[in-house]
Amino acid sequence: MAFDIAVYIGESGETISMSDPGKLVVHRKRKGHWKACREKEFRPVPAEGMSGLRRMMGEVLEFMGECRVFVGQTVTGIPYFELEKYNCTVWEIQGKPAEFLDHILDREEEEQRLEKKTPLLVMPEPVEVGEGRFQISIKEIQDCGGGITSKQVLQPFLRRGEFFELEVSCSHIPPWLEAEFTGGTLKGEVLSSDPGEIKMLVTKKCCAD
Repeated sequence: MAFDIAVYIGESGETISMSDPGKLVVHRKRKGHWKACREKEFRPVPAEGMSGLRRMMGEVLEFMGECRVFVGQTVTGIPYFELEKYNCTVWEIQGKPAEFLDHILDREEEEQRLEKKTPLLVMPEPVEVGEGRFQISIKEIQDCGGGITSKQVLQPFLRRGEFFELEVSCSHIPPWLEAEFTGGTLKGEVLSSDPGEIKMLVTKKCCAD
């Protein structure tokens, strides 16, 4: 089964924000090598406001086709929510595709292996325990699965950015979240690590540094 990854890049070949003019390139791995399947230029028009951005995202999604993995330097607001509605996995990474495509593929496959099969569970939600401070446990869904992934639970909340810090209890740190700490806009700090349970604090780099 083919695995496609769409990457939004600028003239330098590196990922850029969806608010900047750029090119969306859909990559596919063939015979051990990544090849660009198709590409298309997009040029946001600030004067058209939100309606123009939604229209552009409609064109982006149509161009992506069956591809459900999107990578950009920053993906927030309307672009993120439109991709989320399309059931896309969104990655925020800075750099050139050759530097991270294999990493994303490995993490996506590992996530699927770790979080599949088992009974249906209720989707957990972060609970506010103070102004801008939230807590959540994803340990049960990681241990039991049930069709719910840590990405489905955490990513929408993290992308909205309406928090100061989020304390997460888990059985293991999700691979996709580790990648966010390395190349994205989030920072993770392990508060405690006991057998079977890890507690970590997630903050935004702009606020934490």
